Amino acid sequence: MAKTQKSISDEICDYLKKQKLSPIPVQTLNEDMETTRYFGGDLKEFIAAAKTLGAKGIFVETLYLEEDEFYYDSGMDDEEYMALYGNDECNCDGECKCGKCKDKKSSKKAKDDDSDVDAVYFEPEDLDGLDLTLLKPQMAKYLDRVGEACGARLTVPGVDHLEVEIFADWYDDFAELVDEASEAIEIDPTDALRQAQAIFEAEEAELAKEEDKSVKKIAAHPPKKTAKSKKK
Repeated sequence: MAKTQKSISDEICDYLKKQKLSPIPVQTLNEDMETTRYFGGDLKEFIAAAKTLGAKGIFVETLYLEEDEFYYDSGMDDEEYMALYGNDECNCDGECKCGKCKDKKSSKKAKDDDSDVDAVYFEPEDLDGLDLTLLKPQMAKYLDRVGEACGARLTVPGVDHLEVEIFADWYDDFAELVDEASEAIEIDPTDALRQAQAIFEAEEAELAKEEDKSVKKIAAHPPKKTAKSKKK
């Protein structure tokens, strides 16, 4: 029987025990109610800091790879987006008085450029939800890991929580691809969308080609006549 491979969270817990600290598995802490201090060092430095603070145990929260990490997130919520771009009911009559339409016009001025009236320009937040595998196809190999433990959040209990997140090596590689794809969107969202559409269309064409081959293969090999059909 094959030996079950330990997750990154299990390995961290084992290491904490060797350092004479008790790992305490927890669910997500209530971030709205607690004061958190984010630690800037590595695991060994974090443990040294925990001992200095007199910790007897460490909260260990397992982190998992989630499906939405494969899609672009600008960090702008719906309210912020509407405040910046959704002011279509402004009644300033060409002279900004509310302060919102001015921001909207300045951020979208490229769309009104007379030198290229047919062009469409995008802001990064316009591409929220874009499948990042269309910009970084290498990311697709991580889809099978969705739901798998990818790291752990360690927290020293106290009035001010000291916290650090430790990730598996494979997740660090995945996160680097996410950062590269997101950076491409933020540098030139219009070009990024153009690239994504080109890759999507190429994939669709390849899929259609494979389906066409499959249909032709079936047509080239009709069912053999059975003894029953020969009698007819």
